[in-house]
Parts: sequence; C-alpha cells; structure tokens
Amino acid sequence: MIMELQWLLLEKDILNIKKKKMKILILGGGGREHAMGKKLLEDDHSIHLYFYPGNGGTSIIGRNIENHYTVLDLGFFAKKNAIDITIVGSEFFLLEGVVDIFQNLGLKIVGPHYLAAKLEGNRIFAKSFMEKYGIRTPKYNIFSCYEKAINFLKKNTNSIAIKTNGIAAGKGVILSHNQNDAIKALKNIMIEKKFGKSGNQIIIEEFLQGKEASIISIFNGKNIIPFLSAKDYKKIGENETGLNTGGMGAIVPNPYITNSIWIDFKKNILEPTLKGLIMEKLTFFGFLYFGLMITYNKVYLLEYNTRIGDPEAQTLFPLMKSNFLNLIQSSFQHQEISIDWKKLCSCCVVLSSRGYPEKYESGKIIEGVNSLKEPFYIAGAEIKQKKWITSSGRVLNIVGIGNTIQEARKKAYEKVQTIQFENLYFRRDIGL
Repeated sequence: MIMELQWLLLEKDILNIKKKKMKILILGGGGREHAMGKKLLEDDHSIHLYFYPGNGGTSIIGRNIENHYTVLDLGFFAKKNAIDITIVGSEFFLLEGVVDIFQNLGLKIVGPHYLAAKLEGNRIFAKSFMEKYGIRTPKYNIFSCYEKAINFLKKNTNSIAIKTNGIAAGKGVILSHNQNDAIKALKNIMIEKKFGKSGNQIIIEEFLQGKEASIISIFNGKNIIPFLSAKDYKKIGENETGLNTGGMGAIVPNPYITNSIWIDFKKNILEPTLKGLIMEKLTFFGFLYFGLMITYNKVYLLEYNTRIGDPEAQTLFPLMKSNFLNLIQSSFQHQEISIDWKKLCSCCVVLSSRGYPEKYESGKIIEGVNSLKEPFYIAGAEIKQKKWITSSGRVLNIVGIGNTIQEARKKAYEKVQTIQFENLYFRRDIGL
C-alpha cells in the first residue's frame, strides 16, 4: 500500500512537471521584443511570457510588468515569480549590468555581462579590441578635447564619420562630407551635449563608401553562429538622407553579401572576434551583432551590438524555421547549434510618427491594426479604451514575405496602405 502511494505521488510529480509552463521574461519595449515573443509562442504555445516594460502588442501575448523597476528589482521579480529564462532585448539593460545581477541571483539570462556589453556601449573599448585582434575596421582617431578635435577637422578635408563613444539609441553617428557640417556636428555632440555623456569622448572615423550590412549571431561561449544577413535602413529620409534613427526598415537576405564577401567576413571579422572574446574572457550566452560596410570587395566592421538588432529581428524571425527557445536552451547546455531558415525573403517597413527621431506627437488613434495580416509587430503603440494609440517615435513594423526581395517588398507596402494615423511617416524606398 505504501509502495503504491509512493508511485502515485511520483506520477503526480511527473504530471506536474509536464504541465508546468515555462516562464520567460523579455526586457525591452519595442518591435524587437514583440517579435521575439511572437516567435517563442509560435514554437511553443504553452510558454508564459512577461515583458518589461513592453508595449500594446506584448500586452496581448503576455503580461507587461507595469511598475517602475530597477535592474535589481527585476532580478527579485524574476526570482519571486520563478522566471526560467530572461532574454535581454534592449541595450539599456545590458549597460545597467542586468546580466551580472541576474547571474549573482542564480537566474538564467541571455545576454553579455557588463564588461562584454562594453563592446557595444563603449566604442573606444570596441575599437581597441578590434585593433588588438586584427579585425578589419575603418581608421580612426579618439578625442576627449573639443579644441583638439576642431584642429584635426580643420586639417582634414575628407568625408568622415563622427561617433559618440557611448550609446545614443542608434543615433550617435553623424556623417559629414564637408568641414562646416563636421564642425557643426562636433559642437552639437561635445558642447551642446545633444547625446548627453555619450559625447564626452568621440571617435572621428574615415568615411567608407559602400553598402551596409548587418549580421546577427548567437554566441554560446564557444562558437559564434551567424543568422542570415540583413540590410538595415538607418536614415530617416529616402536614399539614406537626413538624421540617423533606430532603423526605418530592413531586408533579409542582404543582396550585397555574396559568397566571397561572406568568406571575407568569416576570415577577417568573425573568427578574430571569436578569438578575442575567448582570450579576453568576454564569453557569454547571448547575441552578437556585426555592423558591416562592404566596399571594394572587402568587408569592414563598423560596430558591435551585443543584442539582436531592431528592425532586423522583425525581418529575420518570420524566416526562422528552427525553434527559437531550443536555440537558447542549447546555448545554456553547451550543445552544438545549427539554424534552419526558410528559403524566402522578407522586407520590414517601419511606420513612425512624423518628426521622429526628434520632436513628434503621440496619442494619435491608429486605424487598421486589427485587420493587419501577419507578420507585423507593435513598436510604439498601446491600447486605450479598446483603441490603438501611438506612444513612441517608431510605431509599427510591417513585414512582407516573398520568394524575392521585390515580392516581399510589394507585399509589405500593400499592407502599409491599411494603416492610418495622424502624422504617419514611412520611407518608400525600403528594399529598392
């Protein structure tokens, strides 16, 4: 009788384990985080999702944490609510040391520890790393003194890129093609503090003419496994004009990543990066983004991000055949990772509030969201009184899928026409 009771209790425990829903917390509040959540649920409907801070889209597929939390508070929340895995979407949390805090609390988290996150959060640190390990990158000079930077500019007549040392929400890079523009940009960054402390030190980098590419990868501490290549459209204006943004659209795959360019990337950027990460003890379980410039049949590394790009994520996930959660769990378990992709193309068009990336109005009613066909992602919108309302600069990510980039682009822009709100703006040249 006792033996039978023990077996019944054991069977009950096994059933409870099987019934237990995996809890995942995603940190961030944009389209990227909505895309991650949708992909996880597509692969496993039983997952219970939490988001901080989330948005209107994430509130439908999971639970948004509404109180204001520090990264330490988030750690205690994850502990109290038995969160199985936390995925960091936004770089903001990484540079607040969220990974270190979670790991000290014995929690599983996807992302780099604070020192490794400096590869994104500190451009001078990243450039030094690239130089040390022979990673091909544009020539550069570092300045912490405004006068010395001005003197350098007065002697330089070439086009240049001026970069803040710290993060600036994807907007801390200004391309200047003449001295007047360069001096104006320098004044905005170092004197008027347009980007705050991020501009206390700056990098003046040689300007490379070419085609940009993004390659996001997953890093399991031993190997870097690349995703499909992507092309991000960073400027607010068509033909890549105007101010830098967090991204106004993307296409996958990038048509400029040829087989020879891919081989060059692996040899001169990916492999030495992996060597450097291991040598410098910067290993982690998470994502690594390579921001590239293709010029004269060579590829140069412009920057690292230590998380998935936005809007590249929204363009990549609809093409991913592999189970996203399995990829993450394989990283933690030191297992070999391979990623399967659909043999299709995707095009993401970002709908924004006119005025972004500077001043813009929010609180505008959005028409057409409920009739949108998948895939699409909410970036800066919330639900109030059963209506969709704009709440940020980048509002919606509309994605088209096709056999070619042209077909994917056509489908994306057809879907764009179903959305309306006051001061709606989008680029019409994504994928051209």
